[in-house]
Amino acid sequence: MAASSFLLMFLVSLILIAATVESRQATAYFPGSVAHSSQEEAAKTLKHDETPYKTQYFPQILDHFNFQPESSKVFYQKYLINSKFWHKGAPIFVYTGNEGNIEWFANNTGFMLDIAPQFHALLVFIEHRYYGESKPFGNDSYKSAKTLGYLTSQQALADFAGLIRSLKQNLSSEASPVVVFGGSYGGMLAAWFRLKYPHIAIGALASSAPILQFDVITPWSSFYDAVSQDYKDVSSSCYDVIKGSWDELFAMSTTANSLPQLSKTFKTCKNLESVYTARNWLMSAFIYTAMVNYPMEANFMKPLPAYPVQKMCRIIDDLPAGTSKLIKTFAAASLYYNYSSTEKCFNIGKGSTDTHGLHGWDWQACTEMVMPMTCSNESMFPPFSFDYKRFEEDCLSTFGVKPRPHWITTEFGGSRIEQVLKRFGSNIIFSNGMQDPWSRGRSVDIRLLS
Repeated sequence: MAASSFLLMFLVSLILIAATVESRQATAYFPGSVAHSSQEEAAKTLKHDETPYKTQYFPQILDHFNFQPESSKVFYQKYLINSKFWHKGAPIFVYTGNEGNIEWFANNTGFMLDIAPQFHALLVFIEHRYYGESKPFGNDSYKSAKTLGYLTSQQALADFAGLIRSLKQNLSSEASPVVVFGGSYGGMLAAWFRLKYPHIAIGALASSAPILQFDVITPWSSFYDAVSQDYKDVSSSCYDVIKGSWDELFAMSTTANSLPQLSKTFKTCKNLESVYTARNWLMSAFIYTAMVNYPMEANFMKPLPAYPVQKMCRIIDDLPAGTSKLIKTFAAASLYYNYSSTEKCFNIGKGSTDTHGLHGWDWQACTEMVMPMTCSNESMFPPFSFDYKRFEEDCLSTFGVKPRPHWITTEFGGSRIEQVLKRFGSNIIFSNGMQDPWSRGRSVDIRLLS
């Protein structure tokens, strides 16, 4: 099938199918390390036979952008492949991996598998360097800035390009058109891959890709405002209870014996060390539930019912009059942490489960993926501001590096993005869910740029 005719058929079909399929298997994006423990817990619940893919490894070079001897160091990059529906010369659908092990994303990206038979497509999921098993320095990959320095989006895109070209050569199918898919950070990579490597990919589907979340393109409060709006749309009283619970929480912290009392209220396995630990635990529940507010039961981050935001608000609204706002908020948060009713107590503030002590995403956030966030007074969360100087100091203290807050928009564009994409980007679909908190950091409409 000629690339041009395939692309027309593909894009038309994609728009028709997206409305019914997209919400089922969206991919969430993680703004920081808090979510990684949830991700790893969710990954442990997956069975290997749930993903109909064969595991392969590609000899990838460490540094694509200079020719120093150490740049040629080879590490083995993991990818998953499904050739069940593929006919030689047919398209290749490639998922550009996110910040996590690739099986986790493959198990939660059903759209590609759904449409593969229609196009006789080969399915490929490529793991992002420094995540999962694709660690260039093994267990020392997160050791220091010296080993982490090769963890960039540009290196990841070059990884994808090299692997795809090699795969097509090995399959003797160099004429096969390639379309890249991704969600959240992976969606950003899919869009950027189409911009940087148009000779390799003829199109991209970027789902929930907050490419406008950098610099001051999008208001810094937009993410938390969007989360708050999701709950307010379900129930204004639910929104009011959550918003008012923080005053009760901080009021308790001023009393004697407050932390043991809070620990009892929150049914913690160990005594809380700080009231802020309880605050962060509650906030995380509401934030991540909004991010995975699917219309069916799902187990993307944790087992949850259909429409979990609605279920949380129902818990809050159905509790008897006179119940404190904090108790109501805790009861709702328990849906996120214990929908399966398997937890007898909560390990609040137990810390990361990353055995290396540092998270790859923390490094990326401290270098190029600088997305400032604040909480406004309109949010249901306690207000806070973004202090770049403090952020820079934290990154210097943790990694010994300074962030480059303007690098992403310099490298890929950002301001007046529609004009930029029309000039040198085409065949990119930005698919948006309006309840997705990240929707305010990306194109508002489903937009076909061609």
